[in-house]
Amino acid sequence: MNGLVERFGFLAPDWKDLLEILVVAVVVYRVLRVLAGTRAIQMLLGIFAVVATYGAARVLNLSLLEYLLERVFEFGVIAALIVFQPELRSALAQLGQNRLLRVFSRLEQMQVAEEVSQAVEEMSRGKVGAIIAVEREVGLGEYLESGTALQARVSDALLLNIFTPYSLLHDGAAVIRGDQIVAAGVILPLTQSVLDDRTLGTRHRAALGLSEETDAMVVVVSEETGAISLAHGGRLHRHLTPDQLEKMLNEGAPGGVERRGVLTGD
Repeated sequence: MNGLVERFGFLAPDWKDLLEILVVAVVVYRVLRVLAGTRAIQMLLGIFAVVATYGAARVLNLSLLEYLLERVFEFGVIAALIVFQPELRSALAQLGQNRLLRVFSRLEQMQVAEEVSQAVEEMSRGKVGAIIAVEREVGLGEYLESGTALQARVSDALLLNIFTPYSLLHDGAAVIRGDQIVAAGVILPLTQSVLDDRTLGTRHRAALGLSEETDAMVVVVSEETGAISLAHGGRLHRHLTPDQLEKMLNEGAPGGVERRGVLTGD
């Protein structure tokens, strides 16, 4: 009887085992949430495929393939740390958040929404084209390399300066992380969806493209009409007022009436 208990003791875990399982599950869940919707998840699936191939090689006794994969694994850990550096940094930052920090984060979000809506209101009046991406849980690090790095607190004055007509950073996007503008002049991916409205230009297509690949909220001011739009979750909310925009940025989950990926305001 004692032998059976020793052999199958793992089937009756104690509270320490349950705690370890819970901690590991939370860490894996948070990491997967950061990776979800990014190109890194495709690379992660590729790694799983390589591991599965190695397991099959061992079972089938394919010694040459097993040897080659073992050599790959020797340097694979270092390569993975380099490749997934932005995502791992973001995941660790999220794991460090607690309820108190979330309160400050909420206040920070409200302040950013107010500054962005004020700048957008001014640009809308002057028909100054602009695109502003607000990073959320999915990191935008892979897009920042195409722009100019900044590290400045979000303010309506700074956003107005960035999008001054004919400036070097005017045509790209400004990216906001937390309460900081981390880059400007950033090139964003264009949506591949077919849009019926031919008045939607490159900025709107870029806003939709980023919102399809990430959970970012992307604000657009039309250079032709001054109309304010917000892209989120692959949908474009159009003809917003500054107050509506601020409310949507604060809520983080805007609503509307869908029309082939393009939403219209009231």
